[in-house]
Amino acid sequence: MSKGPISQFIEKNYLHFNAAALVDAAKGYEEHLLDNGKMMITLGGAMSTAELGKSLAEMIRQDKVHIISCTGANLEEDIMNLVAHNSYKRIPNYRDLTPQEERDLLDNHFNRVTDTCIPEEEAFRRLQSHLFDIWNKADKSGERYFPHEFMYQMINSGVLEQYYEIDPKDSWMVAAAEKNLPIVVPGWEDSTMGNIFASYCIKGEFKPTTTKSGIEYMMWLADWYPKNCSGKGIGFFQIGGGIAGDFPICVVPMLDQDLEVENVPFWSYFCQISDSTTSYGSYSGAVPNEKITWGKLDISTPKFIIESDATIVAPLIFAYLLDL
Repeated sequence: MSKGPISQFIEKNYLHFNAAALVDAAKGYEEHLLDNGKMMITLGGAMSTAELGKSLAEMIRQDKVHIISCTGANLEEDIMNLVAHNSYKRIPNYRDLTPQEERDLLDNHFNRVTDTCIPEEEAFRRLQSHLFDIWNKADKSGERYFPHEFMYQMINSGVLEQYYEIDPKDSWMVAAAEKNLPIVVPGWEDSTMGNIFASYCIKGEFKPTTTKSGIEYMMWLADWYPKNCSGKGIGFFQIGGGIAGDFPICVVPMLDQDLEVENVPFWSYFCQISDSTTSYGSYSGAVPNEKITWGKLDISTPKFIIESDATIVAPLIFAYLLDL
């Protein structure tokens, strides 16, 4: 398929520095898929609240992403935007807010993410009421699920459709649920829904074990990875940094060094979009070559760093991959 006007603009104008790295990474991603490779996308930061679903959902539908690792916040905030978009509040002058203005937002039940405020009642509590029913059913029947599986159950049940305030085609979680896309959510406890689930456990209403743990996510990933390494192998497209990236990338050295599995393939493509300061010692700021020493990437692995804002870069790369 021929490239559309966005892709043509990128190829004509993005010729140097971070712009050129964007094109190189996009073409590398495309070549990886054409060589029968699979791709993991990791979501750090607040990409769901940045409405990355507008482009990521179509990537999922077109099988250009095969597994996602994300924070608990990204898992839930895409659904929050789906059901409460009209009640969100944008703060263009967010850099100028005084402490009192910040407190006023809290008192009015708005939680700010940069320039966007998520409404507590319409977003958090709306999901909480339906997730409670799903958690309660599992807990009482002795069933256990991963955090994303509970979210899939809620989406696929249709119970949220009455609240939809955006086109569901722009929700990456809806697209993922329809395909039952594999997701790992390390550190899910560090999210609003994770906090809420913990509160029910503290009150004795649920058992903590009703939700499967991060260790079990790693065990699942250790089984999934070798089974999906045929062809070109599995690439790693990292948006932001933090636990969403560091957790899944470690499955390769764990398989090799700790489980002593023979001939474990390295990640076969690596790209990181980050505005983190380059720093040897931090995961988000480390250059890809440092990952060679940890047994994550090989010398020959195609490696790309785009030092820029992921909310700008990722949709452009996805547009290129979608031939827009």
